[in-house]
Amino acid sequence: MTRPARRLAVALTFVLASALLAAGCGTAAPQTPQQSGPAAPPAPSLDTALVNAAGTWAVTVMGGSAARHNNFWQLFIRPPGSTHWRLVTPPGTADNGGLILASSPQSLISAFRPSQYLTFTPLTESRNGGQAWSALSPVTAALAAAPDALAMDPASGRLLALLASGTAVQAAPGYRSWITLIRQRALAATPPGRHCALQALTALSFTASGMPLVGGACARPGIAGIFASVRGTWQATGPAVPAALVRLNITVLRLTRTPDQSVALLQAGRGAAASLLAAWSAGSGGHWTLSSPLPLHGAALTSASFGPSGSAAIMMTGNRGETVAGAGSRWIALPALPAGTATLASGPGGAMSALAVHGATLTVWQTSPGGASWTKAQTLTVPIQYGSSG
Repeated sequence: MTRPARRLAVALTFVLASALLAAGCGTAAPQTPQQSGPAAPPAPSLDTALVNAAGTWAVTVMGGSAARHNNFWQLFIRPPGSTHWRLVTPPGTADNGGLILASSPQSLISAFRPSQYLTFTPLTESRNGGQAWSALSPVTAALAAAPDALAMDPASGRLLALLASGTAVQAAPGYRSWITLIRQRALAATPPGRHCALQALTALSFTASGMPLVGGACARPGIAGIFASVRGTWQATGPAVPAALVRLNITVLRLTRTPDQSVALLQAGRGAAASLLAAWSAGSGGHWTLSSPLPLHGAALTSASFGPSGSAAIMMTGNRGETVAGAGSRWIALPALPAGTATLASGPGGAMSALAVHGATLTVWQTSPGGASWTKAQTLTVPIQYGSSG
């Protein structure tokens, strides 16, 4: 979608800012050695959806081969009260590396993961539902390839960013100076990190009171690795897992903030024994309500999205989809997903939308609560300029 000359101009624009910020968060360090233990499951795709006051936002990759740089990440929004989606991808920056979103009730920030000419992470913000975008100071290193690698505190406007190096950094509004919050190796050396045998950092968020939350993968069985920074001291704040899962390794796959609570998605175990749990905390992260375990039966999580009131929708290999309405609710299986479904998004009245991708065409399918099939609701053709990033 962006031509090489335009992309190069954008990159050169950010180079000076990148140099000025280098003292803030520094050059990305090599990945730190991890604790021994079973390999953590891969992060969910960056294909996801979230909700704020402007509407429901969905990000998905479209186009063609990533190897030929014909994969272009697109951003769509469905305004409140509407049944139709529109394209609102921020212009002017190459997005082959992926888009990562962070939201508050008033705004949405999109981060462009580096690819090709980009060696840092540009940020852009919209405060009017994607009608206009403003460039922000960039993160001077690459964000991790995880959907919760960027988080915003609605009250203060602070941002957290998880770098590909395994370091979490933070910045105050203006985002001109990024400072280290914690490194994976440093968190693993704290008492709660040692107790969990922390392998990796996987997600970032904020509590309702504005405390930073960090999620990770633990090598010690039965421990959900969610940590809160309380007055400069890191404390374990993850939920206690059910007795049936205490012999399994737990990984925080998603960790996000809805308007009134924190929501986490946990995987217990690996392979055929793996299951998923959703967890909700309405306060500072000290108390969590867990869903019942959802057995994966050998499938793998591919995408996870969040809606109002803590609802979640997940996609798995094998054309499976499941939803959970919020704390205290049970998992409900969706009809077999339409071909090409990239992500799911909550709709009005508990309806669910499946966003399916075929090249440059996005097809939106709809199902009602308890529905047995999908109905085609909308088709959009995205003007992708194939070869423009090669």
